[in-house]
Amino acid sequence: MTLDDFLAQKPLFYDVIDYERFPKAYREIAHLLPHPKIIHLVGTNGKGSTGRFLATALHRSGKKVGHYTSPHILRFNERIWMDGSDINDEALEAAHKKLLALLALEVAESLSYFEYTTLLAMVVYAGCEYVVCEAGLGGEFDATAVFDKVLSIFTPIDFDHAAFLGGTIASIAATKLRSMQCVALLGKQKHPEVETIARTIAEEKGCTLLSVSEMFTPKIEEQALHLATKNGLSEYLRDNLALAMAAYTLLGYEATESLFDQNALFGRLSRIAPNITLDVGHNALAADSIAKAYVGKKVTLIYNTYADKEFREILSLLKPIIERVEIIDVDEGRIVERSILESVLQELNIPYRSFEEINNNQEYLVFGSFSVAETFLKRIHVTSPLV
Repeated sequence: MTLDDFLAQKPLFYDVIDYERFPKAYREIAHLLPHPKIIHLVGTNGKGSTGRFLATALHRSGKKVGHYTSPHILRFNERIWMDGSDINDEALEAAHKKLLALLALEVAESLSYFEYTTLLAMVVYAGCEYVVCEAGLGGEFDATAVFDKVLSIFTPIDFDHAAFLGGTIASIAATKLRSMQCVALLGKQKHPEVETIARTIAEEKGCTLLSVSEMFTPKIEEQALHLATKNGLSEYLRDNLALAMAAYTLLGYEATESLFDQNALFGRLSRIAPNITLDVGHNALAADSIAKAYVGKKVTLIYNTYADKEFREILSLLKPIIERVEIIDVDEGRIVERSILESVLQELNIPYRSFEEINNNQEYLVFGSFSVAETFLKRIHVTSPLV
């Protein structure tokens, strides 16, 4: 069975998660898998771009490196990047066959979509010195947490997946931060209590914890600012770049502009046309960052959202930069009912209509989720991520 057919049988989302299933499956085959140096990325926002900045720098410095990220926008291959490119179809199928040979069939079939693809990535990364591995949901109980890590990086932590992680910043942060092991680097945080919780957990676990500000040297700060200005990066992408540079330094290497002179991962305030910017952010923290990036400007927002996201708060944060919302239809079971979204837009006094086509005389921001990005790109006939 091909990988596409095998994964198609697996649900992408669960109401209840079995936290014992994956660690048990991993223990059974761990001795047969490669064991690269794992750099674990956990947080609410910024994992993808921070990871790609860091992975690319390691690759440019001569290291064999993989970057495991999720979800994808257009093609599954986007999740498994190695040495500068997404994996090709042939290598994916070869890794799938190898993994099926390692796992008992009933175990392979029982694993979730994300759990199986996490093991698949590890098979692909045989021979890598480093793997930058991005957590999917949470931290402590995420599938990626089973691996021994040389460094844990924590990007900004905010309200996220409350049904699984809890309804307070304290509970969410604790679940994410308990994934730390050995050495941890804490990025710039919106909520002060995150650092307090991080230091408590680090002391309990006997981990070395450093904040990004402690890693900042005048040279790193100057380089990050120069690169961000040169490449037109927003404030939040500049923060992610600085965090990646600090992580690179913490690994024992010297961060230089030539290693980090790159664009962020596609879909992070990516300019895909002269008048269209796309961002896969789907929570309030992302919306706040984008609103700051667009201060003094007005955009037509192409938008839709999952029902479980805080879309009222998101739209409130984006309202100062919105000229009009154009709702894009997304064929996905978790998308909010159209009438509910329209009711919120009416309450916020934000003009709206259905998305039909692009007007070259208007400035657009596509925002809402990976599903919104995928739907929009297919509507305008883009079949692979733009670089």
